[in-house]
Amino acid sequence: MAVKTSKKKPVGSPAAFAQAAECLKTLAHPVRLRMVQLLLHGRYTVGELAEDCQIVENLASEHLRLLQRCGFLSREQEGRRVYYQVAEPHLEKLMACVESRFLR
Repeated sequence: MAVKTSKKKPVGSPAAFAQAAECLKTLAHPVRLRMVQLLLHGRYTVGELAEDCQIVENLASEHLRLLQRCGFLSREQEGRRVYYQVAEPHLEKLMACVESRFLR
């Protein structure tokens, strides 16, 4: 007689995976990946990020807005300057995976 073993399914719903896929699509851009990489090492202004990524500031702002919308980044204003920083700690693991696979 066969004994039934119950397998515990991992947690997840189609809606949760749809949200995850949208945020992963947001990350799947070379400029945004570079911004995340930089921001994992400190906070930066739009101008500093734009200069490093060799893009204009308004385009850098748009990339940052998309990353913020997914909850990856937060911003902090100090006087007239606005600094961006990583708000999602799991980005460090994702970036480590990207770096070990593509940058070494």
